[in-house]
Amino acid sequence: MSTIALDDYEQILRRHLKYLPDGADLAPDDDLRTLGLDSMAAVELLFDLEDNLGVMLPDEALAEQTFTTPATLRTTLEELGEDGGRS
Repeated sequence: MSTIALDDYEQILRRHLKYLPDGADLAPDDDLRTLGLDSMAAVELLFDLEDNLGVMLPDEALAEQTFTTPATLRTTLEELGEDGGRS
């Protein structure tokens, strides 16, 4: 899995953004914190992504900068996909 399906990724991400209105655009550079992704929501998002995309984020990826924007998170997930994602 070198790239993750945009629709799947965005659908999962949207479930955890409490301040993103239904049907609103989600830009790659949107600030996830502004859209409601606090530390608890990030943990829930992490589990949701792992369960649905078949990847496991290593400890070093569990940093604030990983969860800054949709693009930074997606890039991290795609890099994991290239490495197999599971360790």
